[in-house]
Amino acid sequence: MEHSEKQSTINKRKDYPKPPYSTEMQDIPGTTGKMNPIPDHGEETYKGTGKLIGKKAIITGGDSGIGRAVAIAFAREGADVLISYLNEDEDAEDTAAIIREAGRKAVLVSGDISSEAHCKTIIARAAEEFGKIDILVNNAAYQKGRKSLKDITSKEWEYTFKVNIHAMFYLSQAAEPHMEYGSSIINTTSVNAYNPSPLLLAYAATKGAIQNFTSNLAQIISDKGIRVNCVAPGPVWTPLIPATLPEDKVRRFGENTPEGRPGQPAELASSYVFLASDESSYINGATIEVTGGRTTI
Repeated sequence: MEHSEKQSTINKRKDYPKPPYSTEMQDIPGTTGKMNPIPDHGEETYKGTGKLIGKKAIITGGDSGIGRAVAIAFAREGADVLISYLNEDEDAEDTAAIIREAGRKAVLVSGDISSEAHCKTIIARAAEEFGKIDILVNNAAYQKGRKSLKDITSKEWEYTFKVNIHAMFYLSQAAEPHMEYGSSIINTTSVNAYNPSPLLLAYAATKGAIQNFTSNLAQIISDKGIRVNCVAPGPVWTPLIPATLPEDKVRRFGENTPEGRPGQPAELASSYVFLASDESSYINGATIEVTGGRTTI
């Protein structure tokens, strides 16, 4: 990469907008186009260097937010990508177009990963399209901000666990037979695993479970040469935020970091690339924290 390109990337990140924001509130799961400011997924800044040439990847929640940024980075590093998403067809097609512009294959699979049957469908489709699975990124998540315990229904509690942690088990279990030595599973946890928000009781509980699941699974399948790690984002500006949090929290979102702003999805992508690549061959059961300085101890 030329010096001028490096400098432009640095300047872009330095100039990321800080709250207060005036974005439109949305219904779950939210869409990118309605956000103000529009998140940066690395469309203009991420430059690949061939770290994942020939790899075949699955990314849940790959249509927008962190998942889109990871999909763009993986494609520009040389990987073909299957994107699993709920129902945000426009966002998914936009992401697929960027993957194809990078010269890589994009496969889209819509549906609800709270269903074990659908999780198995995702893996079967990837195996059919790619012939193998080198990388599984368990990234999709559900959350809903609630101000009191009585506001959380049992249905919402159970659904949060089904999407955030049960699906992780279903997908990993189904993918394992298709993964060879050197493959990688990467789970998205959260700063909420360490410093839980009072608004996100169910979500934060699942993120703590993901931390434990990652460490334990790494020990179970390490003998097969499959590494399992996770990334713990801090507050990140994605469609899930205006779709799930109260308006006053959305307006000031990310102010509680030393950076004074939420992270942009593009700022997370390189962590997933590193964990998916051979450069991290001795990292297993670990967490990379990308929190903008938010405390994780």
